[in-house]
Amino acid sequence: MNLLLKHSSVHSTALIKLTGSKSETNRLLLLQALYPNLTLENPSNSDDSEVMLKALVTNQDVIDIHHAGTAMRFLTAYFAIQEGREVVLTGSSRMKERPIQILVEALQQVGADITYEEQVGFPPIRIKGKKLVLSKVSLAANVSSQYISALLLIAPKLDNGLELTLEGKITSVPYIKMTLALLNEIGVETSFIENRIIVQPQHTIQNSKFTIESDWSSASYFYSIVALSKVGTQIELSSYKVKSLQGDSILADIYKVFGVETKFQNNSIIIRKIEHTKSASIHLYLNDSPDIAQTIAVTCFGLGLGCDIKGLHTLKIKETDRLLAMQNELQKLGALITVTDDSLTLEPSDCINTGVAVKTYQDHRMAMAFAPMALKTSIAIEDAEVVSKSYPPFWENLKHIGFQISEH
Repeated sequence: MNLLLKHSSVHSTALIKLTGSKSETNRLLLLQALYPNLTLENPSNSDDSEVMLKALVTNQDVIDIHHAGTAMRFLTAYFAIQEGREVVLTGSSRMKERPIQILVEALQQVGADITYEEQVGFPPIRIKGKKLVLSKVSLAANVSSQYISALLLIAPKLDNGLELTLEGKITSVPYIKMTLALLNEIGVETSFIENRIIVQPQHTIQNSKFTIESDWSSASYFYSIVALSKVGTQIELSSYKVKSLQGDSILADIYKVFGVETKFQNNSIIIRKIEHTKSASIHLYLNDSPDIAQTIAVTCFGLGLGCDIKGLHTLKIKETDRLLAMQNELQKLGALITVTDDSLTLEPSDCINTGVAVKTYQDHRMAMAFAPMALKTSIAIEDAEVVSKSYPPFWENLKHIGFQISEH
């Protein structure tokens, strides 16, 4: 499905209810599978979370998680400790190009039985669940935090818990801290000192209910929309907490430079465009929150600002090579952009080409990051249904706030 987004404007005030964080939901779904007396409220309605839930309850021997990278990592660890269960985890053609070897080798350090069905280092993988008795593991600290979280989530079910040593500079610390905070919430003792994480064994938990905060990554697109709108435009988003576990909550600070203020009110955030002094260019290091880089780059382009964003090395192994994809699509719109293996640099420019069709590369964040450009020019989004991976009602929500959208 290709969509045409006509040059639009946003209602001066609007209310959007966003479902729970995909990151929190997928972690808690795995914990719920390990501890069935854990009850979840406001879970994500994303494809990734649906795939995760389905995989956790199925009795099938072959489990296809499609494009869901988080599910691939978390389920690899989960099935490694399911004694007597043998499964093959597979996914889309792109998933078979996304590396899994670092996690597999870490699990093998504690005794897991995992082999490759096709190419060494990549899915599909065969997992023979067994009791894991070893409790010490080490891996490079600059890998995807999902590898680390996968190990931490199963750690309390190991007889001796887990001592995890991270070697080097740690990537995406907020996501690691999110995992540890969720473990703490259900009663698991943890410690994170320098580069060593310890998770104590916890074979049972008390009956627990957890309300999942709405997704900050999803909120990023509305921050971009407000930034590209006229002064006075405001959008209310629910449900959010002042003290968030999500690294992407840094949006509230970052978007001040674009004239977007954030107010917390009754478990909601109200984001509003205000008068502000524009800067010619911004410089950011997003090692801890790389998923918002695409949104910020498009915001900068739409405002005619330059940006230099570093710390993006994990974007090359996402649903697509996001850095190359951003370069390709922003250039279509007239941007002067260069990328490296871990950075994106955009030159200030007031040139915005019209009539452009943005390719999404089977990547939900490409579709959603570019959608706010409809506030500056008409734009087409190819394969727009890809948003269902993390935010199924995205296009309906945009129509609700004033976007003119039709099939193209």
